[in-house]
Amino acid sequence: MKEQMRKISIHMAIRMSILMSFFLALVGTLSSGHFTIPGFLLSFVASTIISLLIGLVIPVGKISSDVCKKMKLKPHSLPERCMSSLISNLIYTPLMTLIMVSLAYTMAMKQSGGMAQLSFLPMFLKSLILTFIVGYILIFIFMPMFLGQLMKKYGPGNAHP
Repeated sequence: MKEQMRKISIHMAIRMSILMSFFLALVGTLSSGHFTIPGFLLSFVASTIISLLIGLVIPVGKISSDVCKKMKLKPHSLPERCMSSLISNLIYTPLMTLIMVSLAYTMAMKQSGGMAQLSFLPMFLKSLILTFIVGYILIFIFMPMFLGQLMKKYGPGNAHP
């Protein structure tokens, strides 16, 4: 049982990392006003690596579950889904956004020889608000779907190598 939960956790981290990274990289590069395919791809790859590390190191599912239990939220209910989505979003999005905005800011400053008319904090806050909204929606919609698929594949009674 413990091995099955570990597999589910790893596969969930991979799926959510790819999904979140794709959409947050897309939103981030589009909202910057300087969308380029290489910029998007660099952002997507860097974001995927960061989110995989977060997902594989931080037990997001366990943290969400523990908080929801302490709040006495019924499993699989709408309030529980809302809270679980919020917790996952609070863990992933601010850190991913900080790193990605820092990367974009550093690259813009290097390309302009330090002459870019950019201020880091407004750039970060605008991106954080936007990605937090998009991230919450993605987590709310896709996390239960992915979990259902993974439970069918690896859940109790399903012994898969």
